[in-house]
Amino acid sequence: MAPAQAARRSPAYRAAVAGRVVLATLGGYAVAALSTALLSLVLPLPRSEAVSAATLASFAVMVAAVIVVFAARSLGVAALRIGGAALLLGGGIWIARMLPTVAS
Repeated sequence: MAPAQAARRSPAYRAAVAGRVVLATLGGYAVAALSTALLSLVLPLPRSEAVSAATLASFAVMVAAVIVVFAARSLGVAALRIGGAALLLGGGIWIARMLPTVAS
């Protein structure tokens, strides 16, 4: 068996891949949900259209999060990137909720 194949069968490698799958699934969902909430608050559209547009955009955000997780050098770097994005989006939601709104 080649060394590369042996490394892929090791428990550490399998755990790293499983960790990336979990992070991509749960972290990607969280980032997509937060981006949907933020976009639905800040898009200058009637509420129903803003929510629809934000929901459509969330699919691209989820895909981008999955790509970021699997393109990262390590699971820790991927977790920091997803966590940072979630923190920024959460802060954006907090700020957007403090802004005055115009009834549409």
